[in-house]
Amino acid sequence: MKALAVVLAGGEGSRLHPLTDHVPKPALTLANGLRIIDFVLGNLVNSGILSIYVLLQYKPQAIIAHLRTHWVPRFHGPERFVAAVLPTSSGGAKFKGTADAVYQNLNLIERHRPDLVAIFAADHVYRMDVRQMLSFHEERRAEVTVAALPVPIQRASAFGILATGGRGELTEFQEKPRRPTPLPTDPDRAYASMGNYLFNRAVLAELLHQAHRRGDADFGLHILPRLPRTHRIFAYDFTTNHVPGVQPYEEPGYWRDIGTLEAFEAARKEVAGPSPRFNLFNSQWPFRPVESRARPPTEMAAATIDVTATEVSHNVVA
Repeated sequence: MKALAVVLAGGEGSRLHPLTDHVPKPALTLANGLRIIDFVLGNLVNSGILSIYVLLQYKPQAIIAHLRTHWVPRFHGPERFVAAVLPTSSGGAKFKGTADAVYQNLNLIERHRPDLVAIFAADHVYRMDVRQMLSFHEERRAEVTVAALPVPIQRASAFGILATGGRGELTEFQEKPRRPTPLPTDPDRAYASMGNYLFNRAVLAELLHQAHRRGDADFGLHILPRLPRTHRIFAYDFTTNHVPGVQPYEEPGYWRDIGTLEAFEAARKEVAGPSPRFNLFNSQWPFRPVESRARPPTEMAAATIDVTATEVSHNVVA
């Protein structure tokens, strides 16, 4: 199935001030020259998803420069690119939320006519073979799939929670609930949404048009809670995802949401040392941009900044 990715990288990261006074959260450097946005881009490219739009808003210059400098073109063509996208300029419009950001750029998605659209957040540190989530989506004949991580029930109120049935089908989406629904097989844990979604393209377009008419702007707050009643929506268990090259000393299913100063400092410690909880130097699943001298380039096709004359009018940045 043909997949296109939309990376949501426009957040201000207000809880990370003063680090984000001049750059957006995904542009922060975690360690060894890697910026937070490199993790989602590396996961997508290593998974063979090479059509990637990066939606920017807050102080976008740092990410635009990073993409231009470090994600150097290796393959040219309409289906192999990483392109930075800003809000449309008419009336000074801005993205009102995650869903509105994608809605404003449906024309770019439709131009490529993918079977699936992967909508992924740019502010998480993790390693994921997205192809396995795609296979899960196809096997379940899903219309929407949400990546999910089991978390202790005591911490679950900080996340969007996915209540599921036995095959992973969503029965309810709960946005930061006071009383989270536990896993069917484990009363001590709940499925937390990772902010990574797969949509069938036609379903995504329909849902975004409906949301726009209602004035709804966010996936987690507005769109996903409606879907268990109307669509085939499933939770994909991230702990079942296996990536080559992971060492025995690493934490299985490592994932960190870099949302606060404390989380940022914790992640920096967790990737440091000779036996880190998350090893940044996995030669079989590299995150470094392809020109890095510290590691040989991956054989996987690298992403590019690819802008055509027609895209400029839609605020795709050259």
